[in-house]
Amino acid sequence: MKKGWLVGTGFIAIEHAKVLNGLNISYTAVGRGKGSALEFSKQTGKEATLGGLESFLLSKPSLPDFVINCVPVNYLKESTELLLKYGVKNILLEKPAGIDSQEVKDVAKATSKANAKVYVGYNRRFYNSVIEANKIIVAEGGVTSFNFEFTEWSHVIGALEIDPIIKQNWFFANSSHVVDMAFTLAGSWPKEMFCLAQGSLDWHSKGANFSGSGQTHKGALFSYHANWDAPGRWGIEIMTKRKKLIFRPLERLKIVDVGTVAEYEPQLDYTIDEKYKTGLYRQMKAFLEEDESLFCMIAELQENLIIYESILDGKSLNI
Repeated sequence: MKKGWLVGTGFIAIEHAKVLNGLNISYTAVGRGKGSALEFSKQTGKEATLGGLESFLLSKPSLPDFVINCVPVNYLKESTELLLKYGVKNILLEKPAGIDSQEVKDVAKATSKANAKVYVGYNRRFYNSVIEANKIIVAEGGVTSFNFEFTEWSHVIGALEIDPIIKQNWFFANSSHVVDMAFTLAGSWPKEMFCLAQGSLDWHSKGANFSGSGQTHKGALFSYHANWDAPGRWGIEIMTKRKKLIFRPLERLKIVDVGTVAEYEPQLDYTIDEKYKTGLYRQMKAFLEEDESLFCMIAELQENLIIYESILDGKSLNI
């Protein structure tokens, strides 16, 4: 039976703990603040060790089989490097693995140096809607074109009481979920892309309005749009020769067949995605089984940084 550590006691750590409890996996929870640790215990029935990761490691605990790192975004890099230096070899790291591109590069370098594995938790890859869509895409012979929207709700995010540095890096910290899901469904990332970005917000000076298009390495044409200063929502539409696959919301799959305009939902079992935070159960099982097939590993994320940077900066690229 594997034993591990769960680092962090905030909301997402609670959701991971619920899955670990459901799978009957033994783990030690490590937190910093008393308030979040009390809520963690209330929600999960599990007491957390207080004082933070650095203090916990000073007690010289035995190496675990795995670690799930769920600390706030601006502490992901520092805590992961501590874990790698301590000798941990298997880490499930909450997305986006760092506050910006440089931090992700640092984590990737430290992972390689430690000869370890860092699985980045882009849990939308494990949605039941995505798994079913992948089957359809294979049966249809692949994706011919797609589009996606990653509009964020500025009126909500601007009021959030979180570190301003996280808000300033919101595209990478949050919107990248949609980008990763879209290109993962397409089965290929861009080889060329025309990008535009303009505007700014009080809490996000790097841009507010984004648009672009391009072609993946497998030849699928795509476009994207997001206006954070206007109404909108996340969404993805995937086209094959005979079907349009619609994800709006991302958790559910709707289909339009060729020759019709009617949308319908296939009969899928969403029980697990409704019992736990969507995608986390399948992601956790894959991680514990060391199954990398659906995961974004840290080396892959490092390769994809150029795509995220181009979208955010409005700079076209040709790879």
